Formats: sequence, C-alpha cells, structure tokens
Amino acid sequence: MLGGCVLPGTSVIVMEKISTATQVIEAPLLPITIDGRELLVPAGTTIFDAARTYGIAIPTLCHQQNENPVGVCRVCVVDIGQRVYAASCVRQVEAGMKVATSREDVRGVRRTLLELLIADHPSPCARQQSTGDCELERLASQAGLMHSRFAPRPAPQGKDESLPAIAVDFGACILCDRCIRGCNDIRHNFVLARRGKGYQAGIAFDDNLPMGESSCVSCGECMVSCPTGALTNRKVIATDLGEGEILAVKELRALEVFADVSGTFLKLNSNAIRKRIFKAGEIICRQGDYGSTAYYIVSGTAEVFLSSRMGHVTTKDDKHGLFRKLQSSLVNRAQQPRADETNRPYIPIDAPVDLPYENPVAELEAGDLFGEMTCMNQYPRSATVRAKTDCVMLEMLRNVLDVLQRNKTFRSKVDKAYRKRALASQLRSIPMFSSVTPDFIAYLRDRVELRRYVPGQIICRQGDPSHSFFLVRIGFVKVTQSHPGGDLVLGYVGRGGFFGELSLLGEGIRTATCTALDHVEAMRIGSEEFRAMLERFPEVHKGLVEIARQRIQENRTRVSSVENVPVDSFLAQGLMEAQSLLILDLERCTRCDQCVRACAEAHDGVSRLIRDGLRWDKYLVATSCRHCKDPLCMVGCPVGAIRRRNSLEIVIEDWCIGCGLCANNCPYGNINMHPFKVSIEDPAAPGRQVAQVQTKATACNLCPDQEEPSCVYACPHDAAHRVNPRDFFSDLVRVADLPTGRASAD
Repeated sequence: MLGGCVLPGTSVIVMEKISTATQVIEAPLLPITIDGRELLVPAGTTIFDAARTYGIAIPTLCHQQNENPVGVCRVCVVDIGQRVYAASCVRQVEAGMKVATSREDVRGVRRTLLELLIADHPSPCARQQSTGDCELERLASQAGLMHSRFAPRPAPQGKDESLPAIAVDFGACILCDRCIRGCNDIRHNFVLARRGKGYQAGIAFDDNLPMGESSCVSCGECMVSCPTGALTNRKVIATDLGEGEILAVKELRALEVFADVSGTFLKLNSNAIRKRIFKAGEIICRQGDYGSTAYYIVSGTAEVFLSSRMGHVTTKDDKHGLFRKLQSSLVNRAQQPRADETNRPYIPIDAPVDLPYENPVAELEAGDLFGEMTCMNQYPRSATVRAKTDCVMLEMLRNVLDVLQRNKTFRSKVDKAYRKRALASQLRSIPMFSSVTPDFIAYLRDRVELRRYVPGQIICRQGDPSHSFFLVRIGFVKVTQSHPGGDLVLGYVGRGGFFGELSLLGEGIRTATCTALDHVEAMRIGSEEFRAMLERFPEVHKGLVEIARQRIQENRTRVSSVENVPVDSFLAQGLMEAQSLLILDLERCTRCDQCVRACAEAHDGVSRLIRDGLRWDKYLVATSCRHCKDPLCMVGCPVGAIRRRNSLEIVIEDWCIGCGLCANNCPYGNINMHPFKVSIEDPAAPGRQVAQVQTKATACNLCPDQEEPSCVYACPHDAAHRVNPRDFFSDLVRVADLPTGRASAD
C-alpha cells in the first residue's frame, strides 16, 4: 500500500487464509440428477457447486465462487421437487435428488428477484461505467429487463468519498454481504458489517463512520468482492511485470480464463498479467531457473522437456594409488540398477502432464496452465518449455494465479483437463498401478475429485474415519504420527506419490495426520472406487499390501527408536533423525585431514565430507550425509528426484536437474553439487549438440563398492567410524541423563 491506495499485484488478495486447524472432511459420493444428467458428487456438496463442477451454470449474486455461501440474494434458486424452491448455494445434495435449474418457471422466479434488486439500482452504476462488468446489470440484461415495475426503496445514504483509494455508493448496494465476508472472513480486518433493518438496512464501516475515518486499511478486498458499483477504486498505481503487452480489462474478460474474474480486480492488477507472443522454437522458461510467474497458453502448442542428461552420479574403481581411486560418472538405471530401484515410467514436473522416462518430452496445448509451483511456492522451474508453434501466452504473478485457482469455474476446467490427460499417466507412473486398464481409468475419471490445500491445512487427521486414497499432483504433504511426547515425522509425499492406503487396507481409521507443506493439489479416490480397483486388479492389491507392510515396519522402527533412547539432549543436536553418522574420536584424531582427502580423491576432487560439525562428549559428528529420517532435502524438489530406499537411505534419481534446491534445504550442508562435462541438445536449436557443464546433486553413498567408506579406511589412527547413532550413543545419553551429569566414554 502506498499513499492510502491499493498496489496492484501486491495487496489485494490474502493468499493463506485457512488456518492450520482447517480440515476438509472426507465424504462418500452420492448419485443425483441435474437437468436430466445423472451425476456423482461428494456428500456435503451444495447444489450450486455440484452443478458448476459439471459445467451447469446457475446465476448468483451473493455467492462469489470462492467464499462461503449465505443465500441472501436467492437468485440461484432451483426446483428440487419440494413445496418451495431452494437456494442452490446453501442447499446440500441428497442421494437421489432431482434438480431443475433452467426450467421456465425457475427462470421466471429469478426474473422477479432481479426486478426487485434492480428497482433502486443506478444504471449504469460506477462499476458498469468503469469496467463494464456489473454483475446485476449483466444478469438483468440477459433476462431482458430494461427497467423494473417495482418502486425503488429510498437510499438511506448517498455517496462516501472520504477515502482516497475507494469510492462508496450506498445507492448501488444490494446487501449481498460479499464485501462483509471479504473484509472479515478473508482479510480478517472486521471493519464492515450490516446496520439497520428493513428499508434502512445497509452496510457500515466500524460504528457507522465515514470510510475515511474508520479502521479501513484500504486492502481492496471489498472492491474485489462487490458485484456492483457500490464499492469501486478511485486510483490505480502502476507496477511492472516486465516484457509483454498489458491488456485492457475488456480484452482480458473476453478471454475464457478470465470471463468470471472481477473486472475491478483485473483493473487493479492489469500490470500483473502480460500477453506474451513466442515464435516457434523460442525458449519460454528454462529448467532450474527461479521465477515468480505462471503461464497460461491462449493459442499454439509448446514442448516441455528435461534439458539435462539423464543419469545419477556413480563411482568406478580404477585401483590406482594408495587409496582406491573412484572415478565419478553419470549412468542411468538401465546401466546400473540400484537397491530398491524405482521403475517409475514417468517423471513428475510442474505442468498438467508428466514426462516419459525413456523420452522426457511432452506437449502442452491451448488451455494449459504451467509453472504453478514456481509461481506459488518459489521453487525452481522443473523443466524447459519451448514454443513448438507460434504461441500466445498469458504470464501472471501469484496474486492473479491465486484468484484463478479460487475460481470454481476455472478450477473445474483444470480438473477436467487433468482427468482427461494426466490421471492415467500419474496412476501408471506408480509401478504397482501399471496393470490398471484404460477402461477402469475411464471409469475413475468421473468419480475422482481434484482437491486443493493451502500451506498448513490438514488433509486428514490421525484417528479419523478413512473414506479415500490420495494421489499428489502438486506440492508436498508431510505425514506425522502422534505419540506421547510429541509428533513424529514419518515422511514427505511429493508429486506422483500417494497416501491413505494403510487405513483403507486396515481398519478404516487414519493411522497418521497428513498436512499440506505448501500449496498442494491431490486427486481424491473414494473408498468405493479404491476397493473396486483392488478387487479387479490383484497385482495392485498385492503391491499395496507390500508397501503397507514396509511402511508399518519402518514406522515401528522409528517409534521404537524414540521410546528406547532418552532423547532430550540427543534431539537437541539433531542426532535422532540420522541413520548413519560419520564420527571422529577427538582423543585419537590428529587433524591430519586424511579422511577429507580420501573422500575427495575417491570422488573426482568433490569431497562429500567436512571435518567439522556437532560435538557430543569426545566425538565430533562430521559434516557428511546422515540419511535423515526427516529428509528436508526432499521438500521442494521440482521433479521429485530425491527418494528414500526401503532402508530409508537417501537416493538421488537419474532425472535430477541440478537446481541445487536440495543442497540449500539440507540443514547440515551434506549435499554437494557435482559438475560434469556433457554433450546435450541445444534447447534453442533442436538437433544441434553442444558441450555443457551440468551439475548433479550428490551425497555420501557410503562407498558401497568397498568394504568400508574411503574416509574410514584412510584414517591412520582409527578415529573415523560410520555408526548408527541410536545404537552408538544410547549408552552415552543414558549416562549424561544421570544426576552426576557428564557423559563419559567409559
């Protein structure tokens, strides 16, 4: 905010409005009929939302698509076969319900309601004159209402221009309460409220003060929420997104993607949206780059691909010198299978499609949105995108993307595109689901639900009944389990992962709490469909049972570790999360650095250990990968290239793009970026090979081809050891917890 005015692109919308205690309740699917169409919708869904999800439009004024309904305007009335018509925005569906939304008698009732509302509405109002999108006047025009036969009510107040940023016209107010809900429910400013009764009813600022004298902070949410010219902006301050053409509000609203977005919001944020034209072959964004925008393809097609060489870092013994020299190189999983090797056929990226592992290239088309995770969570670009034909795209900042994602019409389109194009590849990217047939995936398409969660939102809670299985499309989910003394992190689930199978395979009770770490999209498969899949495909059932067995065993091991070791001081140094520590006995260590040099010589000069770190009694915990049980390095990987083996050791996959985010996230500095000279196709000139230095993430792999790690082997004083911290330190911790205090090596 500057000078009391709203800054376009910065302060209009609050992003994280849902508290950490918020939880979306799971519900079974119910059969209903809308305008003769038989549909399946989750219990608890309103008729309005059910219709909008399937592309059936119901007009409304008081119910903005992204807020809780109140049912005060009644324009959304429908016939449900009862004595009176029902407001669809507040009436929930019931099994077997038959709904009529567009029959002549229903339209007649809506027309009368619009006549009553437009009777005292100035036409054209300030919003209609400014941006041409007064929702009341639009609905009245569609109904053929040029004027009303009802007498207008006397306006209790006129205009209020006491605030430099916002103009108020009480005569244009239709008492829809959208401004009140925007101010209170979304922004939590609690400035606006209702006042008076009957003809004297209206909105008020604080204790019925002029807006300029109230506690209003000029956030602009009331303007964005208002469907008429009752609240409009008086001044816009320009911002600059960069290259590209700034489109007028009318041009933006002519595009399908912005058809249902507030004209006031678009006017305030016109500089946060740019029209970009890319010629065929032109690079739109590059993998690994950090950005703050998302792209929507208006026309044309684009290629999305990984421009880095496929392969993970490995070492080869050349058996020269005092120490065993290991030459680092890049190999793929076909050349060097690893323990617990994943056979995922697809690579997850920040786009509506996944990339085939064997040929990581896919096509994006008109109507696709990509770059959401980069825009919303500031992650690196997961892939390079190049125009395949001449393309017209809209590049947008986070506040614009957030409004689109909150718009149910736009969300239903994205949902439909995902069901059509990505559901099958995401299911089949999980090896155990590879046997699921196309006809069953077609069966699932109309029965699954794409849900969105904001950072901190609880997706499901430990101990609650289980009704669904989740596939993660975007973002990261933290899985925790409650135990006496606190919560235990069981792991993180990223794009392409899944959760919820344990409870559905077991007693139907959630065994852990799953929370959105960032902006998450997850495909929800109901318990009925999940069980149908298990019955029809025994291979899926067998695979899930094995995964469940492994996860249960891992969880038990972790819980046992916590219960069997006094953890106060142990946890304070972060040792409980480690599985393998490199420790140096300081009474024997002479600081010769042979361990560091041996590691560097074994890995092309890129050492994977630093002789510094935490100290416990006479031991130094050196800086080298701990293979943590709560691996923060996994959080945010834009392509999901970091995983854990069943033994919980960290593995970096072939498709690592070398962005360095995992190295930045590691709180112990234990991941390094290893440079390699490679020959790859030039993204800007397809078909031409260019030499390039690329980096791949590496961490200590414990030198698996040797009897013991090089650092341990090289120590001339037997001071270096690789240990399991719980086993090695447990006796020391117990001694340290005694009243006499100090830990001893004896």
